[in-house]
Amino acid sequence: MKISKEFQNGFLIFLGIAIYFLFMNLVGLSDVFYLRLFNTLFVLYGVNRTIMMNIHDGEVLLANNAKSAMKTSLIGVFLSIIGLIIFSYLQGGDQYVQSLSKTFLFGGNPSVMTYSICLLFEGIASTVVVTMLLLLYWNNRLVTD
Repeated sequence: MKISKEFQNGFLIFLGIAIYFLFMNLVGLSDVFYLRLFNTLFVLYGVNRTIMMNIHDGEVLLANNAKSAMKTSLIGVFLSIIGLIIFSYLQGGDQYVQSLSKTFLFGGNPSVMTYSICLLFEGIASTVVVTMLLLLYWNNRLVTD
C-alpha cells in the first residue's frame, strides 16, 4: 500500500510542529506568542515539498498543484489540531489551555475545544495563504512560451 505524497508531507508538517511545540513547552516558552509563528515554516516546507514532488512527476498544471498543496497543508493542520487536543487533555485540559491563551487571541477562559476550533480556522486560513504564495512562486518558475 502506497501512502500519498500529500499525506506523507502533511504528516511531516505535523511532526515538525509537534516536535517544535514540545520543545517550546519543555524549555518553558510555550506561552510566548511570537515563537508560535515559526510553525508556518513547517507548513511552507511540507507544501513546497509536495509541489516539488508534483513537478518532478511532470505535473505542472496550477489547479492540480493547488489541490495537492491544499490537501497537504490541511492534513498537517488537522493532525496538529488532533495532537493539540490530546496533549492539552494530558496536561490538564482547560487549565493548560488557559495558561496558553493569556497571550493569544482569546479573552476569558476558553475550553480545549474552543481553543482548538479557533486554531483550526487559523490553520485553514494559513493553509490558503501558504498555498497561494507557493503556487505563485512555482508558477513564475514554470512559465514556458
